[in-house]
Amino acid sequence: MSRTPPAGTVSGLFTDLYELTMMQGYFTLHHNPAVVFDMFFRRQPFGGGFAVFAGLAPLLENIAALKFSGEDIRYLAELGLFSAEFLDYLSRFKFSGDIYAVDEGTPVFPVEPLIRVHGSLLEVQLIESLLLNTVNFQSLIATKAARMYLASGGGIIAEFGMRRAHGRDGALSATRAAFIGGASSTSNTLAGREYGIPVKGTQAHSWIMSFASEKEAFAKYAEVYPQNCILLIDTYDTLQSGIKNAVEIGKKLKTRGIENIGVRLDSGDLEYLSKSVRHKLDKAGLKKARIVVSNDLNEEIIQQLVTRGAPIDIWGVGTNLVTAQGDPALTGVFKLAARSDGRKMFPAIKLSNNPHKTSNPGIKQVFRFFNGGGAAVADLMALDHEKPGTGGSRRFYHPLYEYKYFDLAEYGSVREMLLPRMKNGEITDRTLDLVHIREHTLRELGRLDDTYKRLINPHIYKVSLSESLKNLKFKLIAQTTQSL
Repeated sequence: MSRTPPAGTVSGLFTDLYELTMMQGYFTLHHNPAVVFDMFFRRQPFGGGFAVFAGLAPLLENIAALKFSGEDIRYLAELGLFSAEFLDYLSRFKFSGDIYAVDEGTPVFPVEPLIRVHGSLLEVQLIESLLLNTVNFQSLIATKAARMYLASGGGIIAEFGMRRAHGRDGALSATRAAFIGGASSTSNTLAGREYGIPVKGTQAHSWIMSFASEKEAFAKYAEVYPQNCILLIDTYDTLQSGIKNAVEIGKKLKTRGIENIGVRLDSGDLEYLSKSVRHKLDKAGLKKARIVVSNDLNEEIIQQLVTRGAPIDIWGVGTNLVTAQGDPALTGVFKLAARSDGRKMFPAIKLSNNPHKTSNPGIKQVFRFFNGGGAAVADLMALDHEKPGTGGSRRFYHPLYEYKYFDLAEYGSVREMLLPRMKNGEITDRTLDLVHIREHTLRELGRLDDTYKRLINPHIYKVSLSESLKNLKFKLIAQTTQSL
């Protein structure tokens, strides 16, 4: 029989088993130093030039509510892997660390820390799986939504993906993230209530088919919903019957002063059909009628239709948005960056045979540099005690190659990116509501040059190291390799 955690809590079992076995090892060995971990990702999803950071608010709420119930402890005991002393520790567990993070909805780039977690080794180890599960998925979907929004030229994106999403939790999380990325409404009624997202919907083909004729189906729908009448016109024949019957209903509503009407196309050549339908609507005096399209849309199709001048007002996107068509996962990881010897913190580095997998050591801050016009030009990873200063030239070092750098001669402003969100296990910075997060996303996307937002072969945004961080990194690489 399935069990759910008590209301207001999140089960500590939502983690990978090896997190728990490592924790018990640390616990048994009395090895629980203070540590700092970074969450970052290694490559842009969808071959794009940016990602949108999402999932922060639910992550903080879930970490604050993370507990092991009596039933959780009994289950772990039955596995035969854990000592009574360790299970007693888990029964009293509450995260007590600090978390710093980028603002939710911010465009972000590979290798730079998006979240920095301070705490004891045991507690930080436990939240790794929850953190990556939440942020990787929601950032992936928010990025996909932003690509569709940009492809539409800032048009109206309606998220219709609930029935194709990956389970109930996947549907809710995808809707939340899609709204952050630029969708303006959802068909998911529960998500509408939970997150305050506008809910929208039209009708299914079954509505049309349930009546004796298409004309009767349209008339009955208009009778029930005269102020929000979007008619699905491709059940039988879009141009021979669908648009003709929709025009007749639209003209009747117009005589009553109602012009908030529209039609939806869910199949066929959307460019040809939308242009034909627009012509017929305009000819009938229904110039305010909107055209909604659906049918497995993605950003490439949307961009092509916009480029071809298709007169489409609303883009209904479902499967390809909520399942992140084209990329199954964000490559987010959670790596140890610093640890204490009981007196002071020491930087930690992970080496790899693949240079791009070598981590950046130490407690770090990320600074975003903007030009005089307010456009983002580069991000700088620096040690936390460093200050970027204002004005003058600044040298940016390549994160992989010691000898490569560029000089930023002029810049207008600098923003500190990792801000405090949780202190001693308590949320200190409540994230704004989703409407404001969405506004932040669109505003910050507007501060990126268009070359970074191309669907094909986008320009690579520069994420670099400060001189101090560069020197520390390559010093540790040399020391570690020599000691092997």
